[in-house]
Amino acid sequence: MLMYLPHQERLDNEILNAVLAERESADFEHYSANDVKIALKKSFLDLEDFKALLSPAAAPLLEDMMWAAKAAKERYFGKNIYLFTPLYISNHCENLCVYCGFNSRNNIRRAQLDDDGIIKELESIASAGFEELLMLTGEAPAFSSVDYIANACRLASERFATLGIEVYPLSVENYAKMHENGSDYVTVFQETYNPRRYAQLHLEGDKTAFGYRFEAQERALKAGMRGVAFGALFGLDMWRQDALSVGLHASLLQKRYQDAEISISVPRLRPIINNSKITPKDVRERELAQIICAYRLFLPFANITLSTRESVKFRDNAVKFGVSKVSAGVKVGIGEHGDDKAGQGDGQFEISDSRDGEQMRAMLRLNGLVPVESEHVFLG
Repeated sequence: MLMYLPHQERLDNEILNAVLAERESADFEHYSANDVKIALKKSFLDLEDFKALLSPAAAPLLEDMMWAAKAAKERYFGKNIYLFTPLYISNHCENLCVYCGFNSRNNIRRAQLDDDGIIKELESIASAGFEELLMLTGEAPAFSSVDYIANACRLASERFATLGIEVYPLSVENYAKMHENGSDYVTVFQETYNPRRYAQLHLEGDKTAFGYRFEAQERALKAGMRGVAFGALFGLDMWRQDALSVGLHASLLQKRYQDAEISISVPRLRPIINNSKITPKDVRERELAQIICAYRLFLPFANITLSTRESVKFRDNAVKFGVSKVSAGVKVGIGEHGDDKAGQGDGQFEISDSRDGEQMRAMLRLNGLVPVESEHVFLG
């Protein structure tokens, strides 16, 4: 297991060690239905309460968890549901991650947008009414250099009120460069917090370094970013341990950086080009709902994001009980927002919910919720 490669920046390992120790020692069979009921009556949960909500004992009490999660969400977010859309500008990747459609050995159409292509995509997305954009690349510094991504951030920040990035983990200095060019939050998925399983799934490239990836959010905050997003990819390893790790990681970082905006995503595995058999297996929608409720009650102030990997029916229900942020109008290929709907490069995975922004806004209003495009002002 590679924690760091020689060229990678290191921070202290206090949070990393704390998360791995809790993950290793967690015994979810220890908790009873009574432990779950006690947790559901609390306004602020401790780590033991969080574990109880993730335990098998909580599964029969899922409806109670959903009502409690709904109350917590409305206490902190009211009826607001935030909308955003992703823009993939490159699918070149130097990593070999066995579950990912972008992996370096997968035979897909590779493409990277130039300035004109990026601007066309940005203007097409902006015309659909979105004010928040998440810009993504594959993890290939040789193609998507720091200067290339920074320039794309500059172009996007001229057209969107809120800009996040989901690219390969960067140093503090390079996150600062992204911030100077208009990005103010960073998403990094650890995929799985099990170092042994991580090593089995990530076979080549900088992504083999577990520790460097783990500390990406902290480096982003040190660089001045407003917020950071966390997530495991459910289906890669035992979901209870990974959900515990995500929540604890976010909680410990929030204590260290109290002004940071924290977001959590809950993706599950999806089929990819050339491998349609990839699925989340034992992480069914019922287990995903339990994870969302546990996150909402343990970290009630955090945004919980649900992507178009999930079905229309599940997303329409999840915004009622726990989720506060959803994507819409999603295209996972390169150059698919413009006139050429086929795009130039293939996508990372299959989506389930293909609704555009107007359709998502209409659904939210129909359910008594308020679609919010952005409420931030970037001040640099």
